[in-house]
Amino acid sequence: MKICKTIDEMRLARREARRAGMRLGFVPTMGALHEGHLSLVRAAKSACDAVAVSIFVNPLQFGPTEDLGRYPRTFERDSGLLENEAVDMLFVPPADEMYPPGAVTYVTVEGLSDKLCGRSRPGHFRGVTTVVAKLFHIVEPDAAFFGQKDAAQSTIIRRMVQDLNLPVEIVVCPIVREPDGLAMSSRNAYLDPQQRKSALVLQRSLLEIKNQFERGERNATNLIEAGKQLLSQEAGARLDYLEIVDPSTLEPVTQFDRPALVAVAAFVGNTRLIDNIVVPV
Repeated sequence: MKICKTIDEMRLARREARRAGMRLGFVPTMGALHEGHLSLVRAAKSACDAVAVSIFVNPLQFGPTEDLGRYPRTFERDSGLLENEAVDMLFVPPADEMYPPGAVTYVTVEGLSDKLCGRSRPGHFRGVTTVVAKLFHIVEPDAAFFGQKDAAQSTIIRRMVQDLNLPVEIVVCPIVREPDGLAMSSRNAYLDPQQRKSALVLQRSLLEIKNQFERGERNATNLIEAGKQLLSQEAGARLDYLEIVDPSTLEPVTQFDRPALVAVAAFVGNTRLIDNIVVPV
């Protein structure tokens, strides 16, 4: 595995792969890797000739009161996991390599970036789209792989790629869950044993909505209320949002004539977790 610490090193590795005629898959991460990340790596390997992974804890997507300073950084462990998956290139730039002093240019997807997590984390998605656009420009992947857990992020990145005519295919892979159903997340490491149990209420609230939908309920307000009612019974969780939206526009669903995204965010202790499901028509 070639480890690239600078943009020039990453571009050189990409040029070598292109000369060899390789289709390049790319998995952008912030490290603290878990099975969800590794499932994206495997999906990339199955669809491409070579795979690049980035590890970069992006300061631009953290708010002033969020967990940038304590976000888990486990490079030795992460690089070992990626070696085991036979990743070809690992891009690990420092912050000043990605954001030179005086940088003032950002990428914003208007009309989408203030939905769901963007509403409660102002500026978050601007940070995401800016760094992903830069990574696409540096790595020049043929395909990039993201997880369904970050459904709003995937929708916003798809729109950015479309609007900016970026030559990269966006592949969204299924959520990977712990045996008890908790969606895998690097932030799960923050949870103590009691909080870990409380966190399961996120998926339970989604499944309650899915069950009522399958029993014939089609009023979105009633479905959301059912999920919120279940969540309110867990004292260890504090709801941020629970919404049913169109997966392509992130606008609230008023009628179920196409698959709908049911998305939830909640605080368990001081840790903010997200989860979602898609209900079919």
